[in-house]
Amino acid sequence: MTQPPSYTSAPQSAPPGGPDADRPAPTLVGWREWVRLPDLGVPWVKAKIDTGARTSSLHAFDLDDDGGRRVRFSIHPWQGSDEDPTQVELDVLDLREVRSSSGHVEERYVVMIDLHLAGRVVPAEVTLTRRDEMGFRMLVGREALAQGFLVDSSASYLGGRPPVRVRRRNRGR
Repeated sequence: MTQPPSYTSAPQSAPPGGPDADRPAPTLVGWREWVRLPDLGVPWVKAKIDTGARTSSLHAFDLDDDGGRRVRFSIHPWQGSDEDPTQVELDVLDLREVRSSSGHVEERYVVMIDLHLAGRVVPAEVTLTRRDEMGFRMLVGREALAQGFLVDSSASYLGGRPPVRVRRRNRGR
């Protein structure tokens, strides 16, 4: 009789010379993490790690394009707050129809952003949409996670947390 596989939080190493020999071990993240977007002037934003979403998504408002090549928008980095808006202008990668978790189809701008997650920096396609009513101002989707992340759905903030003053600010204190 064979034993069921043993699951641990530490990734198993590949056999020497195997197909994954040059691939670094995956970085473990929880179902919610703090993400940094320094290229956008956003030092911290709390994100939901969403394996159900293909593309990452960021709360954006006051969107304005110049005919499709660049888009200007603002970001509210704090959950449940409209304080400290940050204005950003980026190249438009694509304009796509995206189906939300509620089934609503919306056309969204897609931009490339460097995500700083759990001590790593990965480029990610990110759609821009209003997330005022959502619990998180950002979702990190499968395409970004496929760049070497493993999700532990029972854990939070495995990639670390910002200083206490930042966390309090996010809660409106």
